[in-house]
Amino acid sequence: MNDTLPDNPGVIAPPPLIFAGSLLIGLLLHKRFPARFLPRGGTRVLTGGLLVTIAALLVRQAFGEMQRAHTSPNPHEPVTTIVVDGPYRFTRNPIYLAFTLFYAGIAVIANSLWTMLLLPLVLLIMRQGVIEREERYLERKFGDTYLRYKESVRRWI
Repeated sequence: MNDTLPDNPGVIAPPPLIFAGSLLIGLLLHKRFPARFLPRGGTRVLTGGLLVTIAALLVRQAFGEMQRAHTSPNPHEPVTTIVVDGPYRFTRNPIYLAFTLFYAGIAVIANSLWTMLLLPLVLLIMRQGVIEREERYLERKFGDTYLRYKESVRRWI
């Protein structure tokens, strides 16, 4: 790896902060200017709760795989290996997928149109400011090994 580059991807902000910040802004906008996108009823609470539950299970499994591989999920720290087991067999970004499901689940439970409208912006910021930087870093650090993984596993699902 090039000695002039840091041994981390140089993401623009911690991913949980990107998701949480947007979620908070959306919920505050919803409180001030209520805009619903789903009919009233228990179905949205069940649907949102299911999304949150799936997110929690997915993030737990993804963190567990990273721990077993002895590498950090913190994008400001060096990666020691490419994790390819568990949910990483199906998606290169199971933690970010879990954050997205959690965010959407909260938006559904709150029935907040503002929050849902901000989600595409969050995903754009994540793609350009986090994921693409991580992918370039992993390509530099692991070369063909990462490129083969990248070709065989989708970015999201």
